[in-house]
Amino acid sequence: MPRVTDFSVAVVGAGPAGLYAAEALTKGGVRVDVFDRLPTPYGLVRYGVAPDHKSIKSIARYLQRVLEHPGVRFFGCVELGGDITREELLGCYDAVVYSTGAMVDRRLGVPGEDLPGSIAATDFVNWYCGHPDAAGHSFDLSVEEVAVVGVGNVAVDVVRILAKTAAELAETDIPVAVLDELSRSRVKRVHLIGRRGPAHAKFTTKEARELGELPAASVSVRPEDLELDVESAALEAADRHVRGNLAAMRAWAGEPAEGRERHIDLRFWRAPVEILGTDRVEGLRVERTELVDGKVRGTGEYETLPVGMVVRSVGYRSVPLDGVPFDERASVIRNEKGRIAEGEYTAGWIKRGPSGVVGTNKSDAAETVGVLLSELGSRPRPVTDIESVLRAKGVEFVTYQSWLGLDAAEIALAKSLSRGERVKLGTWDAMRAACPPH
Repeated sequence: MPRVTDFSVAVVGAGPAGLYAAEALTKGGVRVDVFDRLPTPYGLVRYGVAPDHKSIKSIARYLQRVLEHPGVRFFGCVELGGDITREELLGCYDAVVYSTGAMVDRRLGVPGEDLPGSIAATDFVNWYCGHPDAAGHSFDLSVEEVAVVGVGNVAVDVVRILAKTAAELAETDIPVAVLDELSRSRVKRVHLIGRRGPAHAKFTTKEARELGELPAASVSVRPEDLELDVESAALEAADRHVRGNLAAMRAWAGEPAEGRERHIDLRFWRAPVEILGTDRVEGLRVERTELVDGKVRGTGEYETLPVGMVVRSVGYRSVPLDGVPFDERASVIRNEKGRIAEGEYTAGWIKRGPSGVVGTNKSDAAETVGVLLSELGSRPRPVTDIESVLRAKGVEFVTYQSWLGLDAAEIALAKSLSRGERVKLGTWDAMRAACPPH
């Protein structure tokens, strides 16, 4: 049997889950090649974490050390299913780990959802985070009122970006074109809509407090929405997170909307039932809700919000990979502790669903890699070299050294604009020019 250091594993996805898996594999003496369809590593740390959350984005510095390990190689601009097949990967490696995340939005399922001005939070986040696929997106920020449906951290991120001024965002890595468009925003009021009550909000207390600290935006919540039913009161008593959120929101109860440039309006116990408009979004109809036996039901009391844009942020789901068993209902790869089949494994959101924080992926990846290492050598050794396969197919890939060229270009751009540590290059053409493929 070959020594463990003779083994090589492909990790598909260069986000936190994939890189934590790569780190665990190198500790097991395994050589690792990390693939991503983008020329950039770090996944959601780069394209999902809000640009003003610099402390979270600093996780990239830790992940950078994984990519700089002598036993790790980076292959950017290589897409599974397009540039390389599952069968080709399995022919080149002793095992493959799929860590492609969950970046497709879930829908509201209400009339009017396809009207112009009704958008997915995933699209809006990709745009302000500088994802090259979103470079051509355009959002009508000439409207004065926006509704954001959902009460998770992503929803609060969207609200905060909409409520901040361009001057407040200038020190972030937001691309130049995006910051220019945000500077022309006429949004004055942002409604955050939750189907359940404040005790059920999924955002963290840190996110809640950040809303209350915005210089240019006031925040309010209706006192009646903070009246707790028996279930909500039990949650408050048992959960420190819930207590922190409620304490922040109680401080905003009844706050006036006047006096600042923008206002954030938290509306709990409301469920969207229809997005109104003829040629574009002209309003959002919501129904008052209540809890009955732990389930949300409508009360028959309706209200129309005069919004010109609706952003849905009600969850993410993963996309199936060709030939890999997928649970459509749960939107995850079918697996047992990360094991899919002989030689195939998974980690991250596509393994467990969109849950936890960035750091959750470390223990998740460790579980998968533990199973993988225990089974190494159980299948025939690979006989094909991945570089020869890619070159034979004419696939031009980006190496880690090439990515460092793009990294340096973004740092230099920020310096030239006096805009903090980095300003992202947000188009495919600009990124390719900064890190030409091999």
